[in-house]
Amino acid sequence: MTCFTHPIDFSTLQPRIHAPILRQRLSRLIASSHPDNALSSIMTNSHLSIWQEGWQKISTTKVDGGQQPSVVDSEQAATDWLIDLFNTVFAHQKVVLVRGQGEPEYLPATDTLPARIEFAHGFFASALHEISHWCIAGKARRQLADFGYWYAPDGRSEAQQQAFERVEIKPQALECLFTLACRRVFRVSQDNLFADFDTSSSTFALDVYQQAEDYIARPHTLPRDAKTLLHTFLCVCN
Repeated sequence: MTCFTHPIDFSTLQPRIHAPILRQRLSRLIASSHPDNALSSIMTNSHLSIWQEGWQKISTTKVDGGQQPSVVDSEQAATDWLIDLFNTVFAHQKVVLVRGQGEPEYLPATDTLPARIEFAHGFFASALHEISHWCIAGKARRQLADFGYWYAPDGRSEAQQQAFERVEIKPQALECLFTLACRRVFRVSQDNLFADFDTSSSTFALDVYQQAEDYIARPHTLPRDAKTLLHTFLCVCN
C-alpha cells in the first residue's frame, strides 16, 4: 500500500487503471463468472462504437471561436452519455439511472416499475457516486429505499462523521475508479462542510485511496456490477 504525508493525489492511480492488464483481468473475471453476461453482446455490437464516439465528442467539443462549452452544457452531455450507457448495460437488472431535480435518492423496483437511481442536480460526479452505492449494495439492500441507510445531513457530530466515513470508503473508492476510467478528476468528499470539530486528523482520503489501490491490485474483490461497469468504461474511454 502507498503511504502519504501530503494531500492525496488520486490522479496517480490513473496509469494503473488504464493499464491493459486491468482491462484484461476484468474481462476474464466477467467471462468466467457470467458466461452469458449481457455485456458480451453489448461489447460486440454497435453500442460500443456509439459510446466511444459520444465520449470523444464530449471530451473534445468546442463552440464557435474555439471556446469550451459551458459547464452546464458539458455536464448535460456527459450525463446524457452516462445515462444511456448505464441503462443499456444494466437493462436486464430492472434498474434505471435518472437525472434528479434535487438530492440523490434510490427507489427500489416495484411490480410495474424499475428501480431508480436518482442523482443530484444533473452532476456527472453525483451520478457516479450513486451508481457506486448501487454496486456495493447487495440484493437485499437493493429492495430498500436508499438501500436502507439513514443519512445524517451536513453538520454531523464527530461520531456521526466517523460512522459516515466508514460506510463511504468503498463507494468512494469505486467512484474514484469509475471517474479516473472516464479520464476525469476525482475529488474525495467528506460531505460535512459545517463540522464544528477538528477534521484534520481524518484518514478518510487515504483510506479511500488505499481501497481503490487494493481494488486495482485485486480486481476479483470488486462487486460484480462494478467489474462490469469499470470494464465498460475502460473499453470506451481508453
